[in-house]
Amino acid sequence: MAPKWKELAERLAEEIRNGSRPPGSTLPHIPELVAAGEGSKATVHRAYKELEAWGYVVSHRGRGTTVLDRSHPRVTLSRYEHTLDPAATPGAWESATAGQGLDGRTEAGTPAAERLDAPADVAELLGLPVGAPVVCCRRRAMIGTEVVALQEDWYPLDVAQAAGLDRAEQDAGRALGSLVGAGILPAEAEESITVDAVTPDQAAQLPMRPHSTVLLVDRVTRDETGRAIELARLVGASHRLRLVYAPLPLAVRGHREGQTAAS
Repeated sequence: MAPKWKELAERLAEEIRNGSRPPGSTLPHIPELVAAGEGSKATVHRAYKELEAWGYVVSHRGRGTTVLDRSHPRVTLSRYEHTLDPAATPGAWESATAGQGLDGRTEAGTPAAERLDAPADVAELLGLPVGAPVVCCRRRAMIGTEVVALQEDWYPLDVAQAAGLDRAEQDAGRALGSLVGAGILPAEAEESITVDAVTPDQAAQLPMRPHSTVLLVDRVTRDETGRAIELARLVGASHRLRLVYAPLPLAVRGHREGQTAAS
């Protein structure tokens, strides 16, 4: 037989899954469940901690335990295509979420744009010497009032200045369009994804419990000469994002070569 705290956690989790406790609602205060015969204070507290570990709720001191929205916005491989138009609006995140009926938006981070010396990992991905001047643009991806991802976009200083991305008022969500408008033409991109434990700073900005996991997405965009012109680094709550890489073009080279030779 399962411990009482686990039975309570599983029952509450089922109520969250079936919609009885919708996103944004607050679970009863621990003394209320104790008074209702759900177990001791330690039992209910352990059940709530388990729900946090499963990604169903988040607890805030003085504000209680809130049910998280567990919908997964579908973020596609082609999410940046329309933002190559300098006049395009809205940005990639807004377009991806709006297509799914979600209230997605981005807001500037603090500071919104900052000139820095390139850290070693950023320098490597941008093909720059460590400490070279770069510009970092920060923003938060939102659904409603909830932050679901943090993004830092890094640019070589000359690229940022040419595209006006070194200004705090620049809309970083449309950075690729700004690059095109400045005559800096993206030609290809590569994207790598890893999973890691959330840092204390990330946990403070995302509605996440310490020791949860985040998705780390690094997208490097290059121009036609192969020069890296942008590093877009996204940190997303792993229980909120679904990255979709479809459709992917496939070329059966031997078959096509054979057809060409036969013709």
